[in-house]
Amino acid sequence: MAASLDDDLELDNQDYYSLLNVRKEATQDELKASYRRLCMLYHPDKHRDPELKQQAEQLFNQVHQAYEVLSDPQSRAIYDIFGKKGLEVEGWEVVERKRTPAEIREEYERLQRDRDERRLQQRTNPKGTISVGVDATDLFDRYDEDFEEMPGGGLPHVEINKMHISQSIEAPLTNKDTAVLSGSLSTHNGTGGGNINVVVRRVTSAKGWGEVEVGAGDILGPLFGVKVFRNLTARCFLTAQCGVQFSPRGMRPSCSLMTARHLDHNTMGYLQWRWGPNSAMTTSLVRDTKTTHCTLALQLGVLNSYLMMSYQYKFQDEDQTKVKGSLKTGWFGTVVEYGAERKISRHSVLSATVSMGIPQGVTLKIRLSRASQTYLFPIHLTDQLLPSAVFYATVGPLLLYVAVHRLIVIPYTRAQKREDLELQRISSATDIAKKKQEAESAVSPVNRGMRLYNPHHRVFLLPGLIILNAWYGKFVTDTSQKQERAQVIDVTVPLQCMVKDSKLCLTEASKVGLPGFYDPCVGEEKSLKLLYQFRGVLHQVLSADCEALRIPKQSHRIDAES
Repeated sequence: MAASLDDDLELDNQDYYSLLNVRKEATQDELKASYRRLCMLYHPDKHRDPELKQQAEQLFNQVHQAYEVLSDPQSRAIYDIFGKKGLEVEGWEVVERKRTPAEIREEYERLQRDRDERRLQQRTNPKGTISVGVDATDLFDRYDEDFEEMPGGGLPHVEINKMHISQSIEAPLTNKDTAVLSGSLSTHNGTGGGNINVVVRRVTSAKGWGEVEVGAGDILGPLFGVKVFRNLTARCFLTAQCGVQFSPRGMRPSCSLMTARHLDHNTMGYLQWRWGPNSAMTTSLVRDTKTTHCTLALQLGVLNSYLMMSYQYKFQDEDQTKVKGSLKTGWFGTVVEYGAERKISRHSVLSATVSMGIPQGVTLKIRLSRASQTYLFPIHLTDQLLPSAVFYATVGPLLLYVAVHRLIVIPYTRAQKREDLELQRISSATDIAKKKQEAESAVSPVNRGMRLYNPHHRVFLLPGLIILNAWYGKFVTDTSQKQERAQVIDVTVPLQCMVKDSKLCLTEASKVGLPGFYDPCVGEEKSLKLLYQFRGVLHQVLSADCEALRIPKQSHRIDAES
């Protein structure tokens, strides 16, 4: 029942708090004061015209219904969680009058857990990686050879020399048990193989879990392993793993132990010990803040010892741009890497990294992450450390990204946004037309009954705060595109009706739900622009849609003669 209820809630967009112009944390006294004021404003007995009386009665009933719900603690708790649809459900245990708001919320959390359990049974959480290695060394290394041996100089030879594909899916068995099936295929210079693994993981408590892994492959042979995770304290955890790999050369056991501790709010320290074919001891510090990510690692091993330092800076923009660099030196040589990462769409992240070192040469690594899929393209440019290869590996991806972003990504994103907005407008056209009619109905009786001012002669009949002009919607600015046009509605009368004691106070919520308002531009950013007079002085103010507003206040003053 709760699942179907959530689907219906998306269609219900009326906000009782906005209708009464109060905060969601409003007290009973604030609700009562707002309710009494709106009742005086919309009372049907103030109008003799049958049409205006009918419109005022409709508004009066809406205000009364909103106050009736919000003034009752049980109904308010249900409305805060489920919206209007939650109040219409009959026979549901959460609507029992004897329950307190706290008990209602506990019941909702129980239903939420049941729904999460049903969703858990349907979730597979697929993850995959595709890596395509490209050998492009002939582009640069060929120029060091004797061209006389190559008729006509020859064309550079670029080939794919290795590929790797891996995929995994999860199958929830119970709330505590999960099975993971994974497999991979690899090939390098015409030879390769694959393997398949099955992992069963069980959450033993809130502090730990354990898993058993069984695998088989055509290269290394069968595999059996066990892994355990445990929170030792609130700031320290331990991971232990051991396994046995069976191969034609015999049994190859291995084990590892890692402990980690929070040194402060942003810093983690790791200590790892591995025993087996690649025995080593690794110590690392990782510091992650809002703008930076730093790593310092030292490994001492029989076959591989190194010191590694990396730094990443995160720009605070909507594209989540990151620049990074690292230095790694050890028995194998020295490698320097630098690159950048950028979010190119809602679910896609693109990164490019240049790796250069001795004796590895220069390699360009391109990575595209799309949802849970990852695509890797390591392009090996040269076996030597050539400045030309470094230059083209750095400048080439940058120019290509700028060209693709401006010629393809930006036009596609704009077209997709326009299409989504058009579909949203079409799907909500009926609802918007109804809201528009309700807004016009809200303005008519008030405008006729209050007689605030004569708009033709500009003769003001009330002292204090006077709303001269008020517009709500999307405004065209100097930086807007030429084809864009303003989409606003006149809300002068509804706002003047909300003035009390020469003050206008709007809560921190979307103003679409206010009496006399509706959405003139679905899916667009909206704002409220006012021109008002207070004590003989003209002021103007521009407020964002969900921004709280309180006037009069110090704003742009305008010469009265203008």
